[in-house]
Amino acid sequence: MIFKLSPSSLSLMEGCKRCFWLDKHKVWKRPDRAFPTLPAGMDKVLKIHFDRFRDKGLLPPELCDNKHCENTKLFDNKELLKIWRNNLKGIQWSDKNGNILYGAIDNLLVIGKKFIVLDFKTRGYPIKENTSENYQNQLNIYNFLLRKNSYETEDYSFLLFYYPKDVLKDGEVIFEKELVKCKINIRDAEILFEKAINLLNSECPDKTCDWCERV
Repeated sequence: MIFKLSPSSLSLMEGCKRCFWLDKHKVWKRPDRAFPTLPAGMDKVLKIHFDRFRDKGLLPPELCDNKHCENTKLFDNKELLKIWRNNLKGIQWSDKNGNILYGAIDNLLVIGKKFIVLDFKTRGYPIKENTSENYQNQLNIYNFLLRKNSYETEDYSFLLFYYPKDVLKDGEVIFEKELVKCKINIRDAEILFEKAINLLNSECPDKTCDWCERV
């Protein structure tokens, strides 16, 4: 059986191996939780916001005054970026058995001949010291996929956090912005993918969670 995995499905595996196995073998799917629409809405308007600056050959204010972004520019291949942003397509790579790993990025910065993955995150509260750790696998996977497609990437990526700061008298909501530089590890992404495929090619795990204990 050929499997197609994404960062979100690998996150499910880390939460419950049994749920992951049942889902990918099309036996049972964990019910979807109610998901707030604000992050999706923010993601859409942020991409439009960044694209406006890209088309002018500029960096948006969130980046242009940040020392980490010196000598960078936004990736300007519009057609390729459109594919890479698509949740059904994204950046893909297949192993020797045909299993597929894919992921949809938000944006890319370019420095020289190398790419830097830039991912937008919307939160309700200021970030903590370890907040970025929650997205480490995601960043590792994006960089792994780019390199497997013969693109060079830096050994770090950026998370750009937006969270509400204040409301003005006219009702306008002000968001705080914070850019976090994160080291990436390509080998960790490869190990995670191999672990997932090995699990899926094994018997269904016995250990259950609150979601799958009755299946």
